[in-house]
Amino acid sequence: MMQISYQTQRLSMRFFMLMATLFVVQVGFGLLLGLQQADPTVLAGTLNFNVVRAEHLSLGIFWILSGFIGAILFVGPLLSKRELAAPWLIKFLFYALIVTIVWNMATQSLAMKGIAGWWEGQPWLQQGLEYLEAGRAAQVVILIGFSILAGVVLRTFPPRKEWNEIHWGLAIGVVALTAVWLFGMFYVSRLDLQEYFRWFVVHYWVEGVWEVIHISLIGFLLVLLFKVDVKSVGYAVFWGVALVWLSGLLGNAHHYFWIGTPEFWQFWGSLLSAMEPLPLVFCFWHIYLDAHQNRRPLENAPAFYFILGSVVLEQVGAGILGFSMTFALTNAWSHGTWITPAHAHLALFGTFGMLGIGAAYYAVPAMREAANFDQRIGRLAFWMVMIGVLGMALSFALGGTVQIYVYRTLGLHWFGGDLFPAMGVYRLLVAVFGFLLAVGAGLIAFDLATIGKRTRSVMANHRAPRAASGWGRPLSGFEAGIWLTAMWVFGGIVTLSLLSYNLPRVRVDGDPTLPYLLAGIGYPGLLLVTVLFVWRFLASMEARTATAPAVMPAAAVAVAG
Repeated sequence: MMQISYQTQRLSMRFFMLMATLFVVQVGFGLLLGLQQADPTVLAGTLNFNVVRAEHLSLGIFWILSGFIGAILFVGPLLSKRELAAPWLIKFLFYALIVTIVWNMATQSLAMKGIAGWWEGQPWLQQGLEYLEAGRAAQVVILIGFSILAGVVLRTFPPRKEWNEIHWGLAIGVVALTAVWLFGMFYVSRLDLQEYFRWFVVHYWVEGVWEVIHISLIGFLLVLLFKVDVKSVGYAVFWGVALVWLSGLLGNAHHYFWIGTPEFWQFWGSLLSAMEPLPLVFCFWHIYLDAHQNRRPLENAPAFYFILGSVVLEQVGAGILGFSMTFALTNAWSHGTWITPAHAHLALFGTFGMLGIGAAYYAVPAMREAANFDQRIGRLAFWMVMIGVLGMALSFALGGTVQIYVYRTLGLHWFGGDLFPAMGVYRLLVAVFGFLLAVGAGLIAFDLATIGKRTRSVMANHRAPRAASGWGRPLSGFEAGIWLTAMWVFGGIVTLSLLSYNLPRVRVDGDPTLPYLLAGIGYPGLLLVTVLFVWRFLASMEARTATAPAVMPAAAVAVAG
């Protein structure tokens, strides 16, 4: 029976439950944003669009961090072969996190009234910087929380001479999580300089620190799920972390195109940010090779579903769509349009959010000793959120293509009755796919809250055997490479769509045929290939489950050697 070996692992449960709760609330704010996009008068003056958007972004960061903390606390004892240090500090961290979240939500509405809580030259209530809206009071508490997490992890880990690559990855991640936060904790009156330092936090968190934690946790969870050789996983983690820091630290330059910084950033930002997909391609191969190393059965399907979704959407959202819009010649058109949330939803939720959910689906059944839990809801929820977020990204991307032409090429006014109707069908599609995502989020929260508590049929997880042929045949490395290549081909078409806005035929003559045609091929093709590849990958795993010898993954596994 799947069970835990260290009692302090149970401290992760509260963070996973908080993650699921905040996920649902965040998606609720997203639905409200969809309604306000369709009808700007909804709650106008009571809960304005800019406040709802700020809440949506902040809650997204908070629930992803909750999932990260839960995953780190669950695997920490397994990596160290001993209980977590200072469990009382972990309990304090949990309540401090709740207070910070409530404080942040309560103070966002002050932005409508222009109240920042200035004292001693610092905005203590809220500061209104995108992704860093929290005022200085909340930021001090967050800094203390990060310091507690780093301290607990480092005190729990064995002496450094006994560390493997996963130890190093998580240690670097939690320390850098704290250090990078310092760049957002001071006010600069010059907007360009303030933006310069804001991107230190936002970019280095997401494309540096979080990526390091992401790669390390992916590797360890694969060890737990498939008994993968920890040395081979450590090799992959080492090179993944090295490539992330090589490309991610330099790639920050693409945020400095249009904030008043020198023009040379446009060249160097375009060049250096092109390196950022390198570690994402590596992570893609990392999960393929580790999942197929010893052909063990897929015993915990929801956990692996979300881990696979995390890596694939990282490839699509952060890698391909991020690549297509970070050159100066494409970013000049995509910046500030609906193209950006197409990239952001897949990159942030897909990469980091799905990882937290996958970790929860491994840890929660272990803590509740529910080895044979009903996995049907988790499978269904995965496909709902996967199709929901991909559909939203498609709607944002196609709507953004229209937005660029009508708003930036023709120069028509947003509120003049020209642009708003032109994007109407895509506003509707965003709401439709957002509703699908919301239902999936509700199912995830319900499932995680009730695993091991509801009665179920003993045959719930037994499926009719599938022949390991056709769509369910073993997935070879060559075929996986074909799928990956197809993704990048469609990504190249998307990039050409954005580049075509620079052509005189489009920019001067106002002919949108070429960008519309390329976008109409590139975006649907990319997202369709993504769905088909995930389906193909999971079908091969499910067929393998029916034929491979049943081996139950145990939470207590010797991984430090």
